[in-house]
Amino acid sequence: MKKFRQGFTLLEVLIAMIILASGIVLLANAWSGSTARMKKTQLNTEIAALLERKVAEIDFKYLGKPVESIPEEEEGEFDGADDYTWKMSSKQFVMPDISGMLIGQDGGADQMMLTLMKQFTEHLSQTIKEVTVTVLYTKGKKPYQASVTLFFVDFNKEPPMGAMGALGGGG
Repeated sequence: MKKFRQGFTLLEVLIAMIILASGIVLLANAWSGSTARMKKTQLNTEIAALLERKVAEIDFKYLGKPVESIPEEEEGEFDGADDYTWKMSSKQFVMPDISGMLIGQDGGADQMMLTLMKQFTEHLSQTIKEVTVTVLYTKGKKPYQASVTLFFVDFNKEPPMGAMGALGGGG
């Protein structure tokens, strides 16, 4: 008659411990990944809210004013958000040169049309200002930033007289 022993062998216990340890390691990795994603999502949400707030402030401050009144650079900090800063930069809008496209059309473009387009392009460049607002998060291993670009238009500037005559407004 054979005797059966009660309990586990050392090999069975070691295999069970390896399986259990592997499961715990996988679970810990999943938790740490979720925590990192939650922190990044929270950071993105905070930056988006601060950026929206700063854009609204700048829009309110310069809306309806001449584009010359917008400074080239401004920067500052947020009240109650110590790890965040903001900066604003502005530059004159550069209208792309579309004369090549006009010349390339069927029949081309005459000199008067090219002159009018040049005047209109210069007018747009003088009446539109491109403003970029950036929020920076400076705490942590690497800085993080998000930006928004706005365009302010000075509607009080009169278009050039040559363009007005060609459009039927002068004369």
